[in-house]
Amino acid sequence: MPDSLAPFAKPIAIFTIGTLGDVRPCVALGQGLQRAGHPVRIVTSANFEPLVRDSGLEFRPLTADFQDLLDGDRSISERGLNLYAMARTFRERYARWAEHWVAEGLAASEGAGLLIGVSNAIQLAKALSEARGIPFAIARLQPLTPSRLLPPMVLAGTRERLPGALSLGLYKLIHLLVWYVMQPAINERVRPQLGLPRFPWYGPHLGRRPQQELTINGYSAQLLPRPADWPASSQVTGYWFLDQSHWRPSAGLQRFLDAGEAPVYVGFGSMVNDDAAGFTRTVLDALARSGRRAVLATGWGGLDGEEGQRDERTYILRHAPHDALFPLMCAAVHHGGAGTTAAAVRAGIPSVVVPFYGDQPFWARCLQRRGVAPPAVQRKALDAASLAAAIDATQQPAMREAAAALGRSVRAEDGVGAAVRQLRDWGLLSASPSLRSVA
Repeated sequence: MPDSLAPFAKPIAIFTIGTLGDVRPCVALGQGLQRAGHPVRIVTSANFEPLVRDSGLEFRPLTADFQDLLDGDRSISERGLNLYAMARTFRERYARWAEHWVAEGLAASEGAGLLIGVSNAIQLAKALSEARGIPFAIARLQPLTPSRLLPPMVLAGTRERLPGALSLGLYKLIHLLVWYVMQPAINERVRPQLGLPRFPWYGPHLGRRPQQELTINGYSAQLLPRPADWPASSQVTGYWFLDQSHWRPSAGLQRFLDAGEAPVYVGFGSMVNDDAAGFTRTVLDALARSGRRAVLATGWGGLDGEEGQRDERTYILRHAPHDALFPLMCAAVHHGGAGTTAAAVRAGIPSVVVPFYGDQPFWARCLQRRGVAPPAVQRKALDAASLAAAIDATQQPAMREAAAALGRSVRAEDGVGAAVRQLRDWGLLSASPSLRSVA
């Protein structure tokens, strides 16, 4: 822990549930807060403990292992873009995990001066803040603040604009869907155990007095501008990048990189496939058609293969930090997760997005609108010809120049610094013992 920490500063606890792409930005935010003098605890699943501790932050456990969930049921990827099917799957799992959340949350929030809830950990952190009288804020990696100008990311399809009233109505629908997923965990377990009243059937975001907490949004306005009709309580700060500068390519990977032109990266991060071998064969066929060299990252199981150089044109690895690897690539084929999208944008390289679920089609459309990606390639209809054509599109001069320009703009931002300043401007980093919940 840095010597610059204020001797009486209360810890900040950041609650996050999800995949590596969800957790890494939270760790980066935590490092920024700690550099500013505030001790930080990251409250997340045990599979991320090494990442948190290696980053110099305190780890606190939370039962919510997405890696175990996806490893245990690879068919989830086949239901990925079916919202109702995914909602049912996660509703059941969150309810089971939540049996442990109150005990874990009370331990993690003990003595804290601020609780930050991220994604589906928001209502847990909010309940703990109410029960303990601790200030609270939201951190998001995707835009969910209602807007007439920006349609909700999941329900708007390919349309950039909708009639304002329809857009607001769809935000209500998406908040109802989120509440359907979280209701058993929060209303039947967390809030009663903390002695808090249950929310009504429609949850905390609708009705006469919906929750309107202070929210920092950790993505770049260079890719997605902040809607003009958002309230001052929701601000876009820029991306929160976790740089792991100690990483270097292995000797084998370095030899491969030195042997020819910059390769295409192909990897799907935390996504899994129920037929990873077949999916990998399609990818390899597409690469052969494109004539491009490639680095394949197998990740949590989206692709299949033995680590090392497969042939003259292909190298396979398990994983590598995108911030260090992507600048060595000429393009990235990925799933469109918020974290991977951010890394490709920052590196200044074009993307080909093959969405699996959630917000991924939304980020694919954002990249396409900025001219730094072709249209998304649908995973269920994926064939070698369509993927090869998309890879070829990334090497057109106009797309490469657009990606390079966007990368320069994003690299000039300090998203973590802006987030810390915003929390300070809202009074959430004050050491005053009289500061209470802002919700």
